[in-house]
Amino acid sequence: MSVVYTVGYEGTDIDRFVATLKAVGIKTLADVRAVALSRKKGFSKTALRQRLEAEGINYLHFVALGDPKPGREAARNGRMAEFQRIYRKHLATSEAAQALLELESVVWTSPSCLLCFERDPSVCHRSIVTEKLSDSGVNVFDLFGDNPLAYVSHTEKLPSYHPRQSAAAA
Repeated sequence: MSVVYTVGYEGTDIDRFVATLKAVGIKTLADVRAVALSRKKGFSKTALRQRLEAEGINYLHFVALGDPKPGREAARNGRMAEFQRIYRKHLATSEAAQALLELESVVWTSPSCLLCFERDPSVCHRSIVTEKLSDSGVNVFDLFGDNPLAYVSHTEKLPSYHPRQSAAAA
């Protein structure tokens, strides 16, 4: 059993966000936004990649796992059942299914965290992505990027990352 973390950058800044990732030992950030642009300083794709790489964290963008525009609009307007229906249908496309397999491989080979905007994972499509990942035996732990000291102070309570072992190693 291993773990995948999730985090949203709503309500935080780039320094606290990066400190949170480092506090829990993240080595790969998997951006699951359809559009990796942000009005928040430091969270657009190029700036985020550069900052993370300077901190020793790999950045990967899984565009195909982003929420399509109609899903984003439904969520923004509080139509959560419609948002979930749209996103689940999107995940069934061959492009998204392939990206999910690639993400699963990353999660099993590196301490990883999924990124999107929403602070609350229950209103974000990343919770649906992690639901699919949990089918492969991955535990999910949601982080909040605005208080890295909470994780530094309680590292013993965090789930541990365990890479997938081959049948020969088990």
